[in-house]
Amino acid sequence: MSERKQGKGKIIVFGIMFWYPLAGVTFQFLHYLIGLKRLGYDVYYVEDSGRWIYNADTFLFSPDATDNVAAVAPILDAHGFKGRWAFRGNYPGGSCYGMTEEQILALYREADAFLNVTASQELREEHMACPRRIYVESDPFAVQVKVAEGDEPTIAALEAHDTHFSFGENLGAPDCDLPLERFKWLPTRQPVVTDLWDNPNPPAPGTAFTTVTTWHNKGKSLVFRGEKYHWTKSREFVRFIDLPERRNVRFQLALEINEPTRRMLTRHGWETVRSLPISRGVDSYRAYIQGSRGEFTVTKEQVVRPRTGWFSDRSASYLAAGRPVITQETGFSKYLPTGKGLFGFLTMDDILSAVDAIESDYEGACRAAREIAEEYFGAEKVLRSLMDRAGL
Repeated sequence: MSERKQGKGKIIVFGIMFWYPLAGVTFQFLHYLIGLKRLGYDVYYVEDSGRWIYNADTFLFSPDATDNVAAVAPILDAHGFKGRWAFRGNYPGGSCYGMTEEQILALYREADAFLNVTASQELREEHMACPRRIYVESDPFAVQVKVAEGDEPTIAALEAHDTHFSFGENLGAPDCDLPLERFKWLPTRQPVVTDLWDNPNPPAPGTAFTTVTTWHNKGKSLVFRGEKYHWTKSREFVRFIDLPERRNVRFQLALEINEPTRRMLTRHGWETVRSLPISRGVDSYRAYIQGSRGEFTVTKEQVVRPRTGWFSDRSASYLAAGRPVITQETGFSKYLPTGKGLFGFLTMDDILSAVDAIESDYEGACRAAREIAEEYFGAEKVLRSLMDRAGL
């Protein structure tokens, strides 16, 4: 293993790039790795889970990570992390890629801290050798509800960390209807390396508002205070299904759906394309976003109804590409500027007003989107704040 060469400390980022090897996830963790490296930290990326990986071809889980590693490892190497990443399948028959098992265990002992981003790494005894253990939650609601209900596995997982951050920037505010018990949640947001999104495409007429999304998610809805909170976007899209019929602009969804759903969307004026070919590679994913007119998307009920203040990694990437974003309000407008490059909505009238504002000064909306990304999501700014508040 390399000796420490930089002065700010040796940091591990835990993530799910190999587990779920699609481009949106890859960019999510690249932004952390590159941002921390630019701040002067000695950065490593590790996956060391008992979960089988997700196979994007079969839509099934598999113990064989070979193809996923082959897809993601060259990207890490190209961005300066050759020799600084590892995947260990910590299950019977699981293999180790990148760093050796001995190097991984030594890293746990030598590192100053780890960031458990998206809470992706379940902690075992060997991880506890690391003196600082930072929990970075990407999706608020479920964890806070489980803690309030006394769920012991969730509480134990949180107690294994010493500092807790959340993308729910509005957690604890008077207008956020979500209990906070036992743990102190510090607000953060996704870092974005904006130069990865420098857009060679000038604003062009006739392009579509797009998003890359999942239509229906199963198994994550929760009952809280006797009411069901859903974790699927299909319910929210249906609420605004006639949007394309209301304005003379194009709306396109990149997603994987069955034929009846595709026909239903087409009947209401939505264009659809398959998301998997777009998301397989970082270049095709980035090009799709850069070539869009902007993003229109909805958000899951679990972060909308309680006003968590959550914001999307993908939407932050649209902003960095200089493309305006119209997205469902979660309370984020308390913390991010809206009305030019970024628009939050609750009603159809809000959406139509946002479309009209963008179309009345499209180039200005594109400039504003990029400025928001640089000022509010710039990786070095976001991560400097996170690391300073963590005492690192």
